[in-house]
Amino acid sequence: MTSWYAVHTRPHAETLALENLLRQGYRAYLPRCRAWVSHARRRHLALQPLFPRYLFAAAAEPTMRWRPILSTYGVHDLVRAGGRPAPVASELVEAIRAREQEGAYELLEPRRRLRAGEFVRVTAGVFEDMVGRLVELNDSDRVTVLLEFLGRAVRAQLSGHMIEAA
Repeated sequence: MTSWYAVHTRPHAETLALENLLRQGYRAYLPRCRAWVSHARRRHLALQPLFPRYLFAAAAEPTMRWRPILSTYGVHDLVRAGGRPAPVASELVEAIRAREQEGAYELLEPRRRLRAGEFVRVTAGVFEDMVGRLVELNDSDRVTVLLEFLGRAVRAQLSGHMIEAA
């Protein structure tokens, strides 16, 4: 009988651990999602681990050899309960895999669907319920909105979660 186990990896070494476990003949699975990544002042979509620093590995329980897994480059440890590796229900792993294939883990930020020039409504803060034109989506979680205030146009920098499409 094959059981799945959660493998704790070294920081940012999930893919490395996955490749090395597969190379050793283990069945391994790294759930991933598509997310925005910032690097060198540029943002792009990239596949990221759904559970940072964790992946799943399958092993036959009666003949478990844990030393090869623990000494695999990129692996830090196994998730344990009472000193023994804790099994993860295979139904859970298969459900995560099915949801990933359906595209349920697309972690696109809702504000990224907005484009510069569109009208937005401020949902919180001192400008709540004001409508303005979106000027810029900054690299961080900030946006610049042009609001009509006291008879003139005023630029306001707001947190991205404070706006929605008007």
